[in-house]
Amino acid sequence: MPVSIVTWNINSVRLRLPMMLDFIAQYQPDVLMLQEIKCTNDQFPAGAFAEAGYRHQAMHGQKDYHDVTIVSRFPLTDISSRVFCEIEDSRYVSAALDFGRSPFTVHNFYIPAGSDEPDIAINPKLKHQMGFLSELNSWFQKSEFSRGRLIAGNFNIALHENDVWSHKQLLKVVSHTPMETEALDTILNGGHG
Repeated sequence: MPVSIVTWNINSVRLRLPMMLDFIAQYQPDVLMLQEIKCTNDQFPAGAFAEAGYRHQAMHGQKDYHDVTIVSRFPLTDISSRVFCEIEDSRYVSAALDFGRSPFTVHNFYIPAGSDEPDIAINPKLKHQMGFLSELNSWFQKSEFSRGRLIAGNFNIALHENDVWSHKQLLKVVSHTPMETEALDTILNGGHG
């Protein structure tokens, strides 16, 4: 049985709920991994998602930005969240997903954006992003990530040359600098750059 999983930076789930419900009706994904829901857990439109068939929900919300959630047609267990860089900003939630085969864990991330200045010494947002990526790389080296995992979310990094309109012109623009793309590439290659 195939399972469809969608990741979407929704940028305010309450504001875009009608669009989301139309998408669900048309495409019927099994799991939605949403970023930037822009609401606390108690403000999340859980009832609307449950009515649409997504009764299983894992949230890590906050008032403004960065927050993430997972909604699913299948049961979610072992729901957890985690803090990166000792900053409480709701950038991660995970849950074990069981759809009748061996369960696997889905990880939903909202990796920090580095802001405008491509200099880690003077840009605290870029420093946060790079610290987050470093912690993520160390965590992904642990045996729990050896199999049965799906990593998704908003990574805020344009990794490849064809991900941007002009690779050459954007090499010094945050979200496509070599330090960012190399850090993400190292993670994606199992800790090897």
